[in-house]
Order: sequence, then structure tokens, then C-alpha cells
Amino acid sequence: MESSGIFHSVCSLDCPDQCGLLLHKEDGRIVKVEGDPNHPVTKGNICNKVRNMAERIHDEHRLKYPLKRIGAKGEGKFERISWDEAIHTITSRWKELIQTDRPESILPYSFYGNMGNLSAEGMDRRFFHRLGASQLDRTICSVAGSVGYKYTMGGSFGTDPEDTVHSKLIIFWGINAVSTNKQQVALALKARKQNGAKIIVIDVHKNQTGRLADWFIPILPGTDSALALGIMHILFAEKMVDASFLKNFTVGHEELREHVKQYDPISISKITGVSVEDIYKLARMYGKTSPSFIRIGNGPQHHDNGGMFVRTVSCLPALTGQWLVKGGGAIKGNSGYLAHHADSLQRPDLLKNKLTRVINMNQLGEALLALDPPVRSLYVYGCNPAVVAPAGNKVRQGLGREDLFTVVHDLFLTDTAKFADIVLPATSSFENTDFYASYWHHYMQIQQPVLEPYGEAKSNVDVFRLLAREMDFHDPAFEETEAEMIARSLDNPSNPYLEGISYEDLVDKQYMKAKVKPLFPGILPTPSGKIELYSEKMKADGYPALPTYIPLVEDRDHPFIFIPSPNHNFLNSTFSNNQKHISLEKEPRLYMSHEDAIAAGIEDGEMVRVWNQLGECKLKVSVGDHVLPGVVVSQGLWGDGENTKHHVNSLTPDRLSDMGGGATFFSGRVSVEKK
Repeated sequence: MESSGIFHSVCSLDCPDQCGLLLHKEDGRIVKVEGDPNHPVTKGNICNKVRNMAERIHDEHRLKYPLKRIGAKGEGKFERISWDEAIHTITSRWKELIQTDRPESILPYSFYGNMGNLSAEGMDRRFFHRLGASQLDRTICSVAGSVGYKYTMGGSFGTDPEDTVHSKLIIFWGINAVSTNKQQVALALKARKQNGAKIIVIDVHKNQTGRLADWFIPILPGTDSALALGIMHILFAEKMVDASFLKNFTVGHEELREHVKQYDPISISKITGVSVEDIYKLARMYGKTSPSFIRIGNGPQHHDNGGMFVRTVSCLPALTGQWLVKGGGAIKGNSGYLAHHADSLQRPDLLKNKLTRVINMNQLGEALLALDPPVRSLYVYGCNPAVVAPAGNKVRQGLGREDLFTVVHDLFLTDTAKFADIVLPATSSFENTDFYASYWHHYMQIQQPVLEPYGEAKSNVDVFRLLAREMDFHDPAFEETEAEMIARSLDNPSNPYLEGISYEDLVDKQYMKAKVKPLFPGILPTPSGKIELYSEKMKADGYPALPTYIPLVEDRDHPFIFIPSPNHNFLNSTFSNNQKHISLEKEPRLYMSHEDAIAAGIEDGEMVRVWNQLGECKLKVSVGDHVLPGVVVSQGLWGDGENTKHHVNSLTPDRLSDMGGGATFFSGRVSVEKK
């Protein structure tokens, strides 16, 4: 491996942009990270998170070797051990548990801290399938919206983001895109400059994206589907729908026309907090402007009614026929275009007991504290549940069980790792071979190692190979190389969009575009082959067949709806322990309206206690016009320090969303008082 030079790379963060990178390396260290100016979508534009990635990769606090716990759980006291001892300790305990408590007493817990497909869903999935461990339902992020969108559109297919430079109206709905989809903002700004496009932001918080907009529309949390239905009411009433498109490419438009008559602007205004005048203005702008494009965000789907929101808003482009216009339509996600052969990668056939229990990751605390038969061992990788999972105090109580054998594989001694019995050092993405599929743009990308492994760090693929050998798993699946795994995964005949993309070509070209084509005219993977404004499948699954506003779960014990949203310089808890990113973000704050602050006798800049029946935080308050009365918003997942209480997910509920078992982070309620 060359010690100096400039090397192609790809951002591994769980972000839709998945930017192409150039890594500048001197004497075996990365000294600069910049965007690849030749990448067709990202064009050299990157965010502060990855621009400062070198400081994280070479942080002196990175884990260099395996550790075993010598102090109390959560105390963070460990001593160095060898890899042989670590692997033997883990597998010996698991062999015992398989005999005494059955393999389902072991639970993997992971998510996409590294978006590389091999790292997140490769040898690990094979291993736990073969082991017969409890299966994890990985639903913490986007599942509710994905299910809702699928009911309408059949799968994760939307507008090609490269076409949105042609848009004349761009609606960012429930997404702080400046912080979480920077490249879509760049395309929107280009459309504004070239076409005079108007940018509208609909959100509960006037964040950086809201401040960039031509028009920011504040909305009460959990009422977004009502606003979408109010827009539909006006589109039909004022004959701003495309009758030809509805006839040829949808089912249920007649039923929808009658259904939305009940969602009149006066009623919708009372529900959403958006004025009647603004509802009419928004509907008319959308109905009369073409091309119009909606970027559907993750935010609203983290409510009790999140799946129905996405199902509802995804109907709007059909009403105005925007799917036939270049730069029109919507994006919830585009992962369907780059779908690899998941079964070939994950090997679910290795799981012999097809009735193995499945545990929802959003209810980890409940699973660790109350599940019967109990979870006896937890293996955590690519995730930091002590900070990220809802009902965080329950999670930490569960992690503190003395009879729970916990292993954590990570780059740092995270809040979760402090509870572990064994800690394993992980490689960064720049030290691995992996392949990446954006869930926004249409380019498959490859990562080849640019750095030697840090200290004794190992990749997920290597660790699970070691565990498989020690468990005496001799299946050929555990002997495949990274190159073989990638090649098999890209061979996916069920996805014609991947035709022509191979491992060898990716190595040669670094990134390749799927063979995308416009959705219409065409046949969707819905039961009818059309956009389903009325869905018999939803009806069969126990949901309303038509888009419907369903209020949040009634909980009036506390006066404020609490939205713990992302911040600009972290990605979930990633970077929250790195000094450079902390210095950029400065400190966590709670945003509160002037009206609520006056009523509570709270002044801007004061410390406040934020609490409910699940826990409490202490944050500095920022008073202004950022949010509507009755709403408070924080930004970022900050771990607790010695003298701080910043763990916002100690306040979030662990009940599940309406669809897919998703998280309801944004439907909790809190009280706020002076500290």
C-alpha cells in the first residue's frame, strides 16, 4: 500500500448524498479529505462532517486493541487482551448459552454506522443466521416511510435527483437538507439560479434549511398528512389535477376526490397551525407550477402516524401529473434502483429455525429488561444504542445487567462500549474493501483500502470470520473473500437497473450509474401496476385504503411536543465524541417559542430542565421564532459527560409507528422548567 498520494474514496456515513471523495495521504496518514470534483452528482461538494474525518480516523482515543472489563458496567474500566483471548472468551460464553438457554438468548444489535454493505449486512448476517441467534428488526430510521411509500408507489423509486435542476418549485418537506442532504440543496440552488425556482420548506423548526427557503411554513408536529390532504382538497376543488394522468396511471382517483372533501382548509388550519390563506397559496403554487418536486424527509415519519404521512404526501405528484415532467415528482428514497442481491450477501438460508424470534431494535430496553426467555448476550456493532435508542434510560438499565454478556465492536469507547464485557477495535471504512449503494442518487461506488488497519483493529468481515472458525462453522459462506461477496451481490437478475455493473468495472471506474429510466410511462411494482391512491393492500393490512389523517397518540401529561432532531456536525452519535466536531457544533440547545418562554418565566440562554416520566435533560434554551408554541426542539445526539445531562433519547418513547415497526422519536411530550 502506497504511503503517500491522492486516492479515490467514498463517504461511508449514513447520508443520502454518499459523496465521492479524494483522500490526500502523506507518510501513511490522511492529511486532507476533499470532494471528488469528477463525481457526476456530488461534484466535489462535501460537508464539514467528512471534511474533518481525518481527525476522527487518526484520533488518539481510537481503540487499538481488544479490551476486557475490569470495573463495574458503565464505569469504563478495561484492560488489554489479545485477539485470541477475546475470540475465545466470546465463543466459549456463546457455546455455553446455546446449551443452557438456546441460541435465541444471543442478540445482535447493529445499524448503518458504516454504510458499506459488507460492513453492515454481510458476514455478520451470515454468522448470526448460522448461529440461530434472535433476529433484529432494524427499523430505527426509515422503515415507516418506506412502507407508506411502497403502498403508493410499489417500492423505493422516485425522481432522478440529477433531473431536479429543471424543477421550478421545490418543496423540502420535513427534512433539514442543509444538514442531511446537502447535495439536494446544491441542486435546488442551481434550479433557483437557472430557472427562478422557488424553494419552500415545511417543517416544525426553522433550521438552516428553513432559513434558506423562499418561503418557510411552520407546522405543528404530526399534522403533515393533514396538510397534504388539505392541498388535495383544493387541487380537486379548483380543477388543478391532471385528469389524463389520473386515468392512465393511477387507481382510486374518484374515491380520493370524494374522500378529501372533508379536509377543507378551515379544518386543516386548525389541525396544522398553518393559516387558511397559506394553505390556499401553497396548493395553488403546487397545482400551477411545473415541474414541481417534493423531497420527502425522514422527520415526519418518526411520529406515531409517520407511515401514513409518507403514504399521503407521495400521492401529490400523481394528482398534478408531475411524474411525466422532467424535474417533477418526488424522492422519499431511491434505493430500489441500486438494490443488490441481499439474500446472496446475507444468506438467510443458513438460519435453520425459520420461527426464530424477531426483536424490534426500537424496544431494546424493554427486550433487555422484560423479554422471556431473556436475552443473555448482546453483540453491538455499527451502532451506539446507549445514546441512539429510544427510552434510553431503560436501555442503559438493561445494559447494566450483570448477567448480560455484552460485546461491542467499535472505533471508540462509546457510551455503549462502557457497558461491555469485551470491546473489540474496529477499522474505519478507509481501511476496508466494501461497496456502497446510495439511497438518493443512482451511483454504485466501491471503497478499497487506503490505510493500514489502525493498531490491531479488524473489519466486521474479519471478526465474523474469526468467530465462525472458533464456533466450528465450516460453511463455504464464511470463506468467501470481499471481492467474491461483492461480485455475487451485484449479480441480481431481479434488478435490471444493475445490468452492466460488476465488481471488476467498479474497481476500474470507482462509481457507475444504474440504468435508470423514467417511471412513466411504465408499470410500477404495486398490485395494480399503477400509483395506488386507493390501496386494497392497505385495507387488507388493516389500514384505511385512502390517505387519512390520524392524530398522534393522546398524551397530555406534559405540555410540549419534543422533537430531538439532527444537528449539522454530527450524524446521530457519530462525531459527538470527536473534539473538532464538538467545537464546530459548540453545545446542545433547546429551541422554544417566545410565547412559551414568557409563560414559563424563562429567558434566552438560561439552563432548563427538560423532563417527563422517562427521564430528564439539562439544556441551554434558545428563545425565538424557531418553533410554534407548544413545541420544543433540540438538535443532535450528545452523550452525557461527567457534569452534563444531554441524553435526549432518555425522553423519547419506545412505542412503535403505524407502519413497519418504526421509531416514534418525535411524538413524545415533555415539561420544561428553569433548572
